Amino acid sequence: MLSRIVSSRIVSPSALLAQTQRSPLTAASKAAAKVVSKAADTQSVNLPTEGSRMATWAGAGKSQDELMLKDECILVDEHDNLTGSANKHSCHRFVPEQPQGQLHRAFSVFLFDESNRLLIQQRAKDKITFPSVWTNTCCSHPLAGQVPDEVDAPEQVADASVPGIKHAAVRKLQHELGIPPEQLPLSSFRFLTRLHYCAADTNTWGPQAEWGEHEVDYVLFIRAPVTLSPNAEEVDGVRYVTPKELQEMMDPSSGLLWSPWFRIIAEKWLQTWWADLEGVLRGGHQDLGTVHHIL
Repeated sequence: MLSRIVSSRIVSPSALLAQTQRSPLTAASKAAAKVVSKAADTQSVNLPTEGSRMATWAGAGKSQDELMLKDECILVDEHDNLTGSANKHSCHRFVPEQPQGQLHRAFSVFLFDESNRLLIQQRAKDKITFPSVWTNTCCSHPLAGQVPDEVDAPEQVADASVPGIKHAAVRKLQHELGIPPEQLPLSSFRFLTRLHYCAADTNTWGPQAEWGEHEVDYVLFIRAPVTLSPNAEEVDGVRYVTPKELQEMMDPSSGLLWSPWFRIIAEKWLQTWWADLEGVLRGGHQDLGTVHHIL
């Protein structure tokens, strides 16, 4: 288990956005070299390509510790302005030098089936933050330095397109739940709003927890028929639920644990959004200009 702060490479906001202006051929060449050099011990996630560019993220077979050091999160301020990047290990450490970790972008996907049941998951027991808790379909981070690019500019947030967040969602839905990307067209995702929250993982690490989450969380809804093949490194269980079933599971008498971000979303918005799922999927209930601070 990782227990110390690892120094991370800080990338400036201008450098993050500049990644979208690089030559596709150069990006593809670099990605190809990376894939070939690691072919003996890893495999690339089969993400959709953009033109001639290859997907760069290769997380299959990686442990939680390895991904903590490898993945570069996108750092932001409380208004969701880009400030740089740092690895996941550094971002999630709650220590005296950074008592609330490093604020970074995240996303929460809520995937519904054709009967409007919500797919929820139980996080794997080996997760470093919030292991074994139940939560929404998929929760993770867009990353810096990826192809397809996962860093959204302000105008892409303002027009609700957020292609970077959506590409990251497709990547992680495949990695965690084994959902093929072709079952998740980007056009089917609806970006609703952003949530700024901070939560130390005291249930796992005690009252002086040195691990936690401090995120600007992008909420995405999607309805799609999908096939599942959960990754045991990431997920301990999955279940489709109706609103009534979820309410029963979240009752304190159930004894189940829930992620703090999901509990906030469930208590503040989910009932309204779910009741008008058709409206949400047509573009309703969006609040694009607000970052909701619930700390």
